[in-house]
Amino acid sequence: MKPKHYINLETQYGANNYASLDVVITKGQGIWVEDVDGNRYMDCLSAYSAVNQGHCHPKILQTMIEQAKRLTLTSRAFRNDQLGPFYEELCALTNSHAVLPMNSGVEAVETAIKVVRKWGYQVKGVPEGQAEIIVCANNFHGRTITIVGFSTDEESRAGFGPFTPGFKIIPFGDAKALENSITPNTVAFMVEPIQGEGGFYVAPPEFLKALRALCDEHGIMLICDEIQSGFARTGHMFYTAAAGIEPDLLTMAKGIAGGIPISAVVGKAEVMDTAPVGGLGGTYGGSPLGCSAALAVLEVIEEEKLTERAMMIERRFMESLGELKARYPDVIADVRGHGAMIALELMRDGDVHQPDAALTKAVIGKALEYGLILLACGFHGNVIRFLPPLTIPEAHLREGLDQFSALFNDVMASQS
Repeated sequence: MKPKHYINLETQYGANNYASLDVVITKGQGIWVEDVDGNRYMDCLSAYSAVNQGHCHPKILQTMIEQAKRLTLTSRAFRNDQLGPFYEELCALTNSHAVLPMNSGVEAVETAIKVVRKWGYQVKGVPEGQAEIIVCANNFHGRTITIVGFSTDEESRAGFGPFTPGFKIIPFGDAKALENSITPNTVAFMVEPIQGEGGFYVAPPEFLKALRALCDEHGIMLICDEIQSGFARTGHMFYTAAAGIEPDLLTMAKGIAGGIPISAVVGKAEVMDTAPVGGLGGTYGGSPLGCSAALAVLEVIEEEKLTERAMMIERRFMESLGELKARYPDVIADVRGHGAMIALELMRDGDVHQPDAALTKAVIGKALEYGLILLACGFHGNVIRFLPPLTIPEAHLREGLDQFSALFNDVMASQS
């Protein structure tokens, strides 16, 4: 079948909720994906970091096949032999005391919100219905009704109100603003250590340390959302470790299980255990299939030294994109990121206050011709994100960067 056939089926029968690139992928292996016409592309998105280890990693795939032959799902009505080891590994990785498994990143965030509210009422003594959680502007924690309610992206909010109350918004990176926003009813501060959809803005370690100190001083919980940045993506298992802090609650998903839906909230038992039995969780959370895949992922990260590889990827990107920025100083506003989570921000006429979404769209649209799959981020649509699989060989990485430079030069030539 031709791509148009599949695209027409999606258009005819699917809800119009994604502006997908018009490439129909049929298989993937490692850093490569192939469309239904047999064209091969270098994947620079990794399913938003969900396949950090590359597509169909042989060890992870074999583990899933073997587990699927034995047992895929029990629900939480029964125990299974993969859940306990999964808990143990996550607690050891994060120096935590308790794990609560879910299915997606947004479920993990919703669960963290419920947990800290319950803790606030039961332990801190906040009056019922008055708990406050402080978040950052330009956040992206998911798309449920509660979470879009504290988004600063108006498109995400429009037409979905009324929203869940109890949230305050401060500028990202402003510890003083946090201090000024805390009240006796504040139960938590939630932050992405690296803002993902917001544009790959990296929180400086000193900011995160200041947050930790403020939360300790005022007796509130620090929630760190590492859903997109976790599991070796930043050159560390979690970016909070690079900053030298330990959050009270950590939300994780995406890179946790090689593409299988599973997520988790990990943290202090004193917070996690406040919810009553049956008050949190779901049918699919902690499935044997998801847990076994996650355990295989952790082995791959260690065996293939993916944290070290992420730092190599950062060095090569910064070198190549830095040269491109020097060539186009009036167009490229910034090159930023940490590890293998890199962003290229575009502007008009050398003015950082004029985001160039049109140029960004042109580059991404033409990328397929150069054998690259790219996607934008940032709420102005002017940031090109790079999230290649951490398993990418250095030679292929250099090849991909050369292709991107040629692509960018081509688009710039067509603009003049």
